[in-house]
Amino acid sequence: MTIISVSLSEKLLKEIDDLKEELGFSGRSEVIRTSTRMLIADNQEKKTLFGNLNSILILIHDQKAEDQVTEIKHDFEDIINTQVHTHLKDDKCMEIFIMEGDAQRMNTLWKLFQANRKMDYVKLISV
Repeated sequence: MTIISVSLSEKLLKEIDDLKEELGFSGRSEVIRTSTRMLIADNQEKKTLFGNLNSILILIHDQKAEDQVTEIKHDFEDIINTQVHTHLKDDKCMEIFIMEGDAQRMNTLWKLFQANRKMDYVKLISV
């Protein structure tokens, strides 16, 4: 197995350690391998989406990232039917986008948020 070096914040490292204990993983590496497999599977699933879909996109981010969310979402108003914005504790915000339209557009929107380092959580649910 190849060994790589990864830089992680103390907070993320603690969360990995907590997951290791809670879920019974043998070590940090196993948590990271499982997480990587889950992200790859999620990405593969998004690649199979096609046609017109109904979807929900959920975001959690710092309140300071609101401008970035607004900037990205304006380019996708053709597929966003409804947006719900609420404030959470610790200066966090949750956005829920209810969407209808082209699967590729939804996938592109999901990828933009997924790649944005300011997002704490991004989840696309499609039917």
